[in-house]
Amino acid sequence: LLLPPHASSSEHYLIYVKTEEQIAAEQAWYGSEKVWLVHKDGFSLATVVKTETGSLPEGKVKIKLEHDGTVLDVDEDDIEKANPPSFDRCEDLAALLYLNESSVMHSLRQRYGGNLIHTYAGPNMVIINPTSAPSMYSEKVMHMFKGCRREDTSPHIYAVAQSAYRNLLTTRQDQSVVLLGKSGSGKTTNCQHLVQYLVSIAGSTGKIFTAEKWQAVYTILEAFGNSATSMNNNASRFSQIVSLDFDQAGQVASASIQTMLLEKLRVVKRPETESTFNVFYYMMAGADSTLRTELHFNHFAENSAFGIVPQTKSEDKQKASQQFTKLQAAMKVLGISSDEQKALWLILGAIYHLGAAGATKAGRKQFARHEWAQKAAYLLGCTLEELSSAIFKHQPKGTLQRSTSFRQGPDDVGTGDNSALECLEAMAAGLYSELFTLVISLVNRALKSSQHSLCSLLIVDTPGFQNPKLAKRDRGATFEELCHNYTQERLQTLFHERTFVQELERYKEENIELALDDIESSTSLSVSAIDQASTQVRTLARTDEARGLLWLMEEEALQPGGSEETLLERLFSYYSPVDGESKGPALLLKSEKAHHFLLGHSHGTDWVEYDARGWLSHAKQNPASQNAAILLQDSQKKNISCLFMGRSGGATVLSGSIAGLEGGSQLALRRATSMRKTFTTGVAAVKKKSLCIQIKLQVDALIDTVRRSRVHFVHCLLPKAETSAGDLKVLGGPSSRSGEIDAHGESCDNGLMQLDVCLLRAQLRGSKLLDALRIYRQGYPDHLVFSEFRRRFDVLSPYLTKKHGRNYIVTDERRAVEELLESLELEKSSYHMGLSRVFFRAGVLAKLEENRDIQTRRNITLFQAACRGYLARQAFKKRKIQDLAIRCIQKNIKKNRGVKGWPWWKLFTTVRPLIEVQLTEEQIRGKDEEIQQLKLKLEKVEKERNELRLNSDRLESKITELSSELADERNTGESASQLLESETSERLRLEKDMKDLQAKFDAMKKQMESMEMEVMEARLIRASELNGEMDDDDTGGEWRLKYERAIREIEFTKKRLQQEFDDKLEVEQQNKRQLERKLTDLQADNEEVQRVSQQLKKKCQRLTAELQDTKLHLEGQQSRNHDLEKKQRKFDSEQTQAQEEVQREKSLREKLSREKDMLTGEVFSLRQQLEDKDLEICAVNLKLEQMEAELQDLNSQESKDEASLAKVKKQLRDLEAKVKDQEEELDEQAGTIQMLEQAKLRLEMEMERLRQTHSKEIESKDDEVEEIRQSCSKKLKQMEVQLEEEYEEKQKVLRERRDLEAKLMSAQDQVSHRDVETEKRLRKDLKRTKALLADAQIMLDHLKNNAPSKREIAQLKNQLEESEFTCAAAVKARKSMEVEIEDLHVQMDDISKSKQALEEQLSRLQREKNDLQSRMEEDQEDMNELMKKHKAAVAQSTQNLAQISDLQAQLEEAMKEKQDVQEKLTALQSQLEFQEQSMVDKSLVSRQEAKIRELETKMEFEKTQVKRLESLVARLKENLEKLTEERDQRSASENREKEQNKRLLRQIRDIKEEMAELAKKEAEASRKKHELEMDIESLEAANQSLQADLKLAFKRIGDLQAAIEDEMESDDNEDLINSEGASDTDSEVEDRVDGVKSWLSKNKGSAKNMSDDGSLKSSRSVLQHHFPRYPTECAGRSTYRSRYKHSSYLNDSDGETTA
Repeated sequence: LLLPPHASSSEHYLIYVKTEEQIAAEQAWYGSEKVWLVHKDGFSLATVVKTETGSLPEGKVKIKLEHDGTVLDVDEDDIEKANPPSFDRCEDLAALLYLNESSVMHSLRQRYGGNLIHTYAGPNMVIINPTSAPSMYSEKVMHMFKGCRREDTSPHIYAVAQSAYRNLLTTRQDQSVVLLGKSGSGKTTNCQHLVQYLVSIAGSTGKIFTAEKWQAVYTILEAFGNSATSMNNNASRFSQIVSLDFDQAGQVASASIQTMLLEKLRVVKRPETESTFNVFYYMMAGADSTLRTELHFNHFAENSAFGIVPQTKSEDKQKASQQFTKLQAAMKVLGISSDEQKALWLILGAIYHLGAAGATKAGRKQFARHEWAQKAAYLLGCTLEELSSAIFKHQPKGTLQRSTSFRQGPDDVGTGDNSALECLEAMAAGLYSELFTLVISLVNRALKSSQHSLCSLLIVDTPGFQNPKLAKRDRGATFEELCHNYTQERLQTLFHERTFVQELERYKEENIELALDDIESSTSLSVSAIDQASTQVRTLARTDEARGLLWLMEEEALQPGGSEETLLERLFSYYSPVDGESKGPALLLKSEKAHHFLLGHSHGTDWVEYDARGWLSHAKQNPASQNAAILLQDSQKKNISCLFMGRSGGATVLSGSIAGLEGGSQLALRRATSMRKTFTTGVAAVKKKSLCIQIKLQVDALIDTVRRSRVHFVHCLLPKAETSAGDLKVLGGPSSRSGEIDAHGESCDNGLMQLDVCLLRAQLRGSKLLDALRIYRQGYPDHLVFSEFRRRFDVLSPYLTKKHGRNYIVTDERRAVEELLESLELEKSSYHMGLSRVFFRAGVLAKLEENRDIQTRRNITLFQAACRGYLARQAFKKRKIQDLAIRCIQKNIKKNRGVKGWPWWKLFTTVRPLIEVQLTEEQIRGKDEEIQQLKLKLEKVEKERNELRLNSDRLESKITELSSELADERNTGESASQLLESETSERLRLEKDMKDLQAKFDAMKKQMESMEMEVMEARLIRASELNGEMDDDDTGGEWRLKYERAIREIEFTKKRLQQEFDDKLEVEQQNKRQLERKLTDLQADNEEVQRVSQQLKKKCQRLTAELQDTKLHLEGQQSRNHDLEKKQRKFDSEQTQAQEEVQREKSLREKLSREKDMLTGEVFSLRQQLEDKDLEICAVNLKLEQMEAELQDLNSQESKDEASLAKVKKQLRDLEAKVKDQEEELDEQAGTIQMLEQAKLRLEMEMERLRQTHSKEIESKDDEVEEIRQSCSKKLKQMEVQLEEEYEEKQKVLRERRDLEAKLMSAQDQVSHRDVETEKRLRKDLKRTKALLADAQIMLDHLKNNAPSKREIAQLKNQLEESEFTCAAAVKARKSMEVEIEDLHVQMDDISKSKQALEEQLSRLQREKNDLQSRMEEDQEDMNELMKKHKAAVAQSTQNLAQISDLQAQLEEAMKEKQDVQEKLTALQSQLEFQEQSMVDKSLVSRQEAKIRELETKMEFEKTQVKRLESLVARLKENLEKLTEERDQRSASENREKEQNKRLLRQIRDIKEEMAELAKKEAEASRKKHELEMDIESLEAANQSLQADLKLAFKRIGDLQAAIEDEMESDDNEDLINSEGASDTDSEVEDRVDGVKSWLSKNKGSAKNMSDDGSLKSSRSVLQHHFPRYPTECAGRSTYRSRYKHSSYLNDSDGETTA
């Protein structure tokens, strides 16, 4: 799994060295132009067939499929470039040469087929759920990833954990790992692997958190929170955040789990073929007889209202029983007692019995089967009446009246409409929700720790995307599945924000231009369709303002006539596309079925059909669910009531929403506070009791918690869309968690594991992985602030550090970073300097980190070497001091033995303890007084510290109270501000409505007045007409004629107007038909233009992607050439260093030769001296022989004269003295010989070392030659010349060595010759000694006349025996010297033999050197050829660089001037010329020319379309202006909120500063106390030592004065008996006595004025100056006096020697 760094890095294709076969295969690949043909079933590999220009229609390409050889004509848009085979199993998708959808899927499929389920996707990880559990999660694999960087490891889920853990340790910033994907894709399994790795590798203090404990945690969570669904046999039905808190040492200090969005209604109802939670099946199958009796499980009900029935298959029962045993063991591991477990089983049994009891469908609300209800009441610890009242009669026993003025009493709305079964289901769901919250609390209790934690690592695991159509289920998705899909959508939005939005905003802030036009928007449209909030917080009326589904559900649930139909109508009116729009821009569509709608998730790639029937019941609060908690708290069973009474406080504010907010660590409390703040601020403060809005608030809390950390995303992909309903299982646990895997794949026995390509493509498109990879490749994903980069990587540039110094102050960080980057010699295109930070391409920062680690290791090694050297030197000094001390102690012990019987010494040892007693008592009294004073000071300081501590505690409590009050006031203020804003907006709206109504009223009033006037006029006219008829009957005919004429005129006018109208109508109809025809033509043209623009856009995107890939490839080639140039420069510098080292070696060798000559001269002189001494010894021996002969002659004579005897004695003494002198000289000569031998040995060792270094140098030079030949043949000739010079120098060294050896041999011959001369000289001395002895014999003959006495003869005999003994000793010494000389000769023979062996070895090395030189001459031709190839490659690379720079310039001009297409064509033409020059096939050139012609024809067509699109651009600009106005308004409101937040933050910061000052004062007081205590202890110790030293000094002075006076008296009395030989000793003693007297006279006055401290030091220094060896000298004087007391030694023959 672990590959070398070069094989796992993101720039694998840049660093990997390819063989000639691989290069040939890739060239063949590029020449054949392999492509992917994209079709509906997937993609196929094909080869582009070369055709003549004009033979194919425009936009068509002829390809040949690889698998069957079929030739097809396809569109250019249906093919994508394929990568070489070396990228088939690429570990990082960002390293692909051509990044497209088919290549990514091909790499994933190849890796999946090789059981490589993990793949890097830039900074993210892609994991395909395997068909079987692979053996890649062992502990051995964990340790392979321990401590490694991400770039050094293969893709694995452990690599993600290690990367997050490493970032946490280095940055001390919270990390989080978010797992995304569909249901059944393996998210929970990977979450377990992440936790297991972190706990195993990081460890914990005291091993509190073990892998066994975490396995137990997941066993419990899978039992209580997992169930079998249509897509997964063991699916998680809740969202969770696993929080691991780490301490300063990087170990796990504490942990906690927060859960949310639990499907509590799954207990009572669920889709068909799906099961309830696993724990019910475990308990029914695995409970023992005692537990069955307690739970009344001896027999089960035939049917259940909740559908909870035991399993029928024996195999399933056995597995469930095993899982129940495992569940009980897991609870025991987590410290859950048997009583607590029993309480859990009782609640679960009560839920089962409630389902068996059922409820009546009509009539009075009550249980259908009371005997089962009685069992449930017994298990819950209440009566049947209390249970029935809590379920069917609302608010029993003081139920909390939960109603607000904004909700208009939600508990009272609709309560009477709930059926009995709904009430029963609400009670069961409430019981299970409380039970699950309790289980999470017990788990967190086992994981809780009070240790201090520094930062956290969060792992987010949520249920995946649910789509029943994917599992081939003919039903609509439920509301719970909508909630889980909504959570996944929000996490996808977070991924989009972190990957695209933040990166692009950062580039914009730093003035970095990056062209990414094809990045689509996030999934905010589908998210807003679910949770878009209303600006009117208070009103619940139906308005025209767009709101999300959750808000609409709440409104419809509270409206009297609310229903699912009106809910969907309002939802469609807000988000459904208008008639004529396509499915693309809108993500909400109507379904053909009633009460169904379609919602497009994952950017419209996953359309889910939802069934909205019964959804309003989720928004209505059923009192029975609220009564569940009260029922459990008031239970008669102590084990149940104790568990739930403890949770009735403030710890479970969000018990209905988020579980697991309990925590002991500081970070856990901070997370809980943050989540509670989400539910208590803003709109949440008003809507936090709404069931629908709670879902949004829970997801908001999850997202806000993750957003505060650095996020690592893991995309889990589903390999196959196969349903698991055919073999539905309900077992969980780790064994069945693999059912998540087995349910969606097939066995891997048939070769490669298969993938559903269509499903994989949909998942890739939905996750936007390709866009993320593109921005990762083209952008600068790694970035550091200038100061941080300079601080971190300053170690890589020691030149700058030496130039500026380590602690220099930087005034311009940007300039300093630029200098650092220049010294690092990075490629210009690999980094970019922003305004405040430096940005790097992918992989560059990792390479710098690797170099930094190498340099740091080197520096630490040097530092360790320096430290060890220093410690060794200190240890050596210590040993020297110890050796000196040991010698001093030995000398003092010897002297002590001499003075042990001295009376003054006995007196001194007796009197000294008596003097110390009085001084010790005085010291003790003084110290007691000091201790009392210090105790008083300590009590005072302790009192002050306690007062400060009390003050600080009081201030801290006050601060906490103020902070809590501040938080409450802030929440109240925010709520009030929200209400005030809503009231203000409502008032403004009502005022506007009132003004409109007033205007309408005024208009209607005016209209009514005018109508009344017309009516009055009409009445007056009618009355006048009637009066006229009555009065003027005669004039009626005239009026009748006028009337008839007027009627005829009116009829004629009507006919004329009708004719004109008909004519105009016909003309208008003709115009209308013409306009309709034009409109249809324009619509057709518009559709054609849109279709062509879409095709052009796709083609432009494809060409842009290919262009970016080519640009990245060229940048890679540039960086590779840059690395080669760096290596070349490094090689040149190493060569110059090698030459300098050769010169240094030459100088050192010359110096060694000079030193050797000097040593040879010294050896010669020493040998001369040795010969002289040998001759003297021989002479002495001759004299001894003569004296022996004379003594024999003297023994024969009986009478001798006394005077002659005295002379003989004197001569004997003189001779003995001379013999001793000769012996001493002989010893000195022996030492000199030993020194010469050591010098000779050193010379031999130096010669051996030189030989070894020479051989090593030869080997190193040969290795360097080999490396030079492989790396760069450019310097070959220079190296050959250099090698020849070195060879000549080595020959010179060898010749010099031979000369030295010849000199050494000659020196040895001279030594042997000198030994003969010495022997001759000694013989001459022997003859001279014999002559002297003959003279002595003559004198003895002269003294024969005098007859000596027998006593004198006996004395002479004794003396003669003594002289014989000394002569024998001298003879023995001479023999030992001869033996040593023979040993020296043997050593010289060994040296000569070793010299011959060295000569043979040197000759052998010479032969090997000649062989190597011959091999080098043989390889010279190959190296010349390599040199030619290298020159050609360098020329080609320079040509490539020039062409690359031209292409880059052309590309920049094309991006700046989009309408200038001709330059793009010239760039393509230059690229074609470059491909022709680089030996590309002519067919590729013809295809590119055809493309150029097609682009020229299409360019003219595009110009005509641009004008038509300008009108659309104008409309879009108007919309953009409106959006900018809305954005400005929102930004103004946000600025106001930010100012308020800043004001509150300033207040909090002031309070914190006051707390910090108090803490500093307390710390200062404690520090001062500690310093005083340390000072007291040190003063006491110093005082004691000074008192003892002072007493000792005074006693020594007194004893010394007494001893000197006695000695002076004894010296005066013994002067008369001193002999001549003891005069030197007496003078020495007198000198020392005079020195002591002078010292005493000088220090009498000064000793009185000395202080306690200074007296000891000065007395010590004076004693050491004047009398450095006081104890030993005293001992010597005592021995001296004892010797002089015995005068008999003066008359003894050996008395002179003894003195």
